[in-house]
Amino acid sequence: MIYQPLYRQHRGKRLSVGVIGPGHFGTAIICQSIESEILKIPIAADRSVERARLAFKRAGVSDDAVVACDSASQAQGEIERGKYVVVQDPMILMQLPLDVIVESTGVAAAGAHHAVEAIRHGKHVAIVSKETDATVGPLLQRMAKKQNLTYTQVDGDHPGLLIGLIHWARSLGLQIVSAGKARDVELVLDRKSKVVTCEADGITVMETHTQQLCDSDLKLFDELEYGSIPQRIRARRDILSTMPAAEGYDLCEVLIAANACGLAPDTGSLHNPILRTSDIPKVLCPLEEGGILATSGAVEVIDCFRDRFESGLGGAVFVVVSCENDYSRMILTTKGLVTNRSGKSSLIYRPYHLCGVETSTSILCAGLANISTGSDVEEYVQRYDIVRTSSRDLKAGYVFGDDHDHNLKTKLLPAGRMAPDAPAPAHLLHHQKLLVDVPAGTLITYGMVEKPADSVLWTLRAEQDELFSG
Repeated sequence: MIYQPLYRQHRGKRLSVGVIGPGHFGTAIICQSIESEILKIPIAADRSVERARLAFKRAGVSDDAVVACDSASQAQGEIERGKYVVVQDPMILMQLPLDVIVESTGVAAAGAHHAVEAIRHGKHVAIVSKETDATVGPLLQRMAKKQNLTYTQVDGDHPGLLIGLIHWARSLGLQIVSAGKARDVELVLDRKSKVVTCEADGITVMETHTQQLCDSDLKLFDELEYGSIPQRIRARRDILSTMPAAEGYDLCEVLIAANACGLAPDTGSLHNPILRTSDIPKVLCPLEEGGILATSGAVEVIDCFRDRFESGLGGAVFVVVSCENDYSRMILTTKGLVTNRSGKSSLIYRPYHLCGVETSTSILCAGLANISTGSDVEEYVQRYDIVRTSSRDLKAGYVFGDDHDHNLKTKLLPAGRMAPDAPAPAHLLHHQKLLVDVPAGTLITYGMVEKPADSVLWTLRAEQDELFSG
């Protein structure tokens, strides 16, 4: 792989990295860094010092080797003595000689503030917080580029991995028919009991998320028959209508790839089909090939359906590709790819995303070679936004939640500029107050929301809108 020559070129150097927000993903980055000879993470910032301590403990660092500090000078002194440092104030990291800042708070406003400060202080940014990236990522990448720095999505999470897979396929001369991700939750069938269960990592998400099937229902989940695929796909969703569909965080992840790679939701929206792995190239291909897509280059989220004995998709990222050359197409169809009946659309997928365990590749490419493993600054444009509609009547004074707020539904729309009647991007709403009563089904616009004072995120979004207004 190209990583080994890169690392050899920098043999003897050790990259110094700080993590802001050592939650699930950030902790995995810290844990795996212990195994690296050229990556050192001596400091982590979190509002909870104990949570930051726990991240280092899970990495095998002894309690007496971790020191809580409240100033940059104190932190630097402890690091020089070989200690690991935890702080509450992320701005302390900006004052230290760190090469890369990993932003993994998962909070759009905080992520924007931290990314801007990191760039201003001459540090590369590895963005794990998809909420920030989905809202102002293109502008942040351009800000970094102007300072000869890298802003990159990361290996280990869906946006970075999907962007990388699309770039790889295009570099081979393959055309992207569709691209997307499988949700982390999977719909698992026990054929003996004829019960479908919604599971994540082999665990039932909610006991109520089960569905009893009858014999005629089972046939809909067998091999798809050409000529009736669109109807069967709709019938699957109808039968499993009680199962949770794609959430805001799912749409957020494919949105970033769409903006970075010039993809678009088919006919303006996502289908969110329920598919087996072998169904993907049959379904996410053009109508003339028997599929459901009216346009090529579509971005999509799927729910993986499988029998209990089958392996799952592991929250896969995938591309369905085609190629013009008949001989090349023959190779695609005979060397292991799942292909549709026409032989024109073939599936390439990565059935795992290893969160922070594999993120060091992105951090090291940024810090050592000033290269993004994700989006390219010339291509990354805010083409689409995720926006919210109310799923029930909401009263003035309601405070918007995050992607898990079940009072809101999420959808993709073309991006637009700030205006009172324009849809407000979803992550600008987080923690903001509703100014008016809205009935269920209402699209939330800027004019309905109390604008926060001195918000870095909102200021950046206004600048980004101006940048892309042409």
